Amino acid sequence: MKTLEVELPDEIAREVDNAVRAGVFESVVEVVRVALREFISRRRFELMERQQREDIAWALGSKPVK
Repeated sequence: MKTLEVELPDEIAREVDNAVRAGVFESVVEVVRVALREFISRRRFELMERQQREDIAWALGSKPVK
């Protein structure tokens, strides 16, 4: 497992703390894990397509198409 250190704007940090205090999440770590899972899930297709374009561009010896 990898450990990350993240700096958040005060407003977002307050919202995270409020969600934990309200019992929506068990911990700040859980908030971050859920947020990252949702981000990846929503962007999975876009991320895969970008990676495929980069791979194709690399194979053709040119710059990636965006």
